[in-house]
Amino acid sequence: MPRALWLLIIGMAVNVIGSSFLWPLNTIYIHDHLGKSLSVAGIVLMLNAGANVIGNLYGGHLFDKIGGYKSILLGIFISLAALIGLTFWHGWPEYVVFLTIVGFGTGIIFPSMYAMAGSVWKEGGRKSFNALYVAQNLGVAVGAALGGLVADYSFQLIFLANMVMYVIFLLIAVFGYKNILVDSEKPENNAKAEKGIKSKANLQALMILCLGYLLCWVAYVQWTTTIASYTQEINITLTQYSFLWTINGAIIVLGQPLLNGVLKFLSSSLKLQILIGIGIFIISFIVAGNASAFSGFLVAMIILTIGEMFIWPAVPTVAFSLAPKGREGFYQGIVNSTATGGRMIGPLLGGMLVDLYSMSALFTVLIGLFLIAIVTTLLYDRNLRVSGTVRGQIQ
Repeated sequence: MPRALWLLIIGMAVNVIGSSFLWPLNTIYIHDHLGKSLSVAGIVLMLNAGANVIGNLYGGHLFDKIGGYKSILLGIFISLAALIGLTFWHGWPEYVVFLTIVGFGTGIIFPSMYAMAGSVWKEGGRKSFNALYVAQNLGVAVGAALGGLVADYSFQLIFLANMVMYVIFLLIAVFGYKNILVDSEKPENNAKAEKGIKSKANLQALMILCLGYLLCWVAYVQWTTTIASYTQEINITLTQYSFLWTINGAIIVLGQPLLNGVLKFLSSSLKLQILIGIGIFIISFIVAGNASAFSGFLVAMIILTIGEMFIWPAVPTVAFSLAPKGREGFYQGIVNSTATGGRMIGPLLGGMLVDLYSMSALFTVLIGLFLIAIVTTLLYDRNLRVSGTVRGQIQ
């Protein structure tokens, strides 16, 4: 892999380690420490995710206009300013304000990092996005493990640790990303009409795919919201809950060689890869819906992790394949904002379903969402003239 990609990988890992001190524990903090209901916690997380959606779209636009380096620095400065505030003021309602600003700042960062990764190693195909995905989950494993231990001692240290990791990320970006060159070639004028038609079809395909991607994230985020709170009610400790995310990250990091071998053996398309992942997600939520002890949630998490290893890296890869020249940032912004949209809708939907009905009703609805995602994945590329852009790219 190119040196520039390694710098992006390291920065991504440091960034996610910091945020993973806090995000798995947000609902628990709002519900148990600030004394708010699950529905209120869902609204707070929806505000954070809504700001993140806006940040993702704006960040993708900025990448195409001013480049990845300046876009990432802007996002870091906004996030760091909010995290400094959160370190000193994390009561109600200050927590809501600073968490929302953090969502906007981090949203600016991610599209640029993914677009840069695809651009600095185009011949790598899926590998560039998979490398960032692994870095994210290494950060989740380390951050969640440390976060659970620190939270058992003091929640205030959680906010401080998040801030310190962003300072480190800022240093990596300032000294490492400035000289990363990205090809942002725009279409020639005499080819705009033809490319415009193709771009419209490609954008439509991406939006259909992202609808299913959104529904998958609505379900997935329940693990950090309603399921997180439920584990506390059945006397699973914070350390045990955080350990689930450590297992998640460890499997993703250590299981990549095995997964790559499986995908090559199956000679699968990215579409089939996503469909397999959704099927595995369904199994995971069936297991979680019937779990009543830590061991049951551990098994469900292991299955969930296998499913996300199929889905999460595949969608940005499809987006990069579909993106016209000079629009890579915008397309990655769509993908990232879709994921964030799921994280925005999920907590509120899940909290309302649990408050009004039950955990059992929630799991039934989530499995229905996965079935809809299967349909959208089957249909997204039916109007594309050249299907090779999204098939056979698992190298």
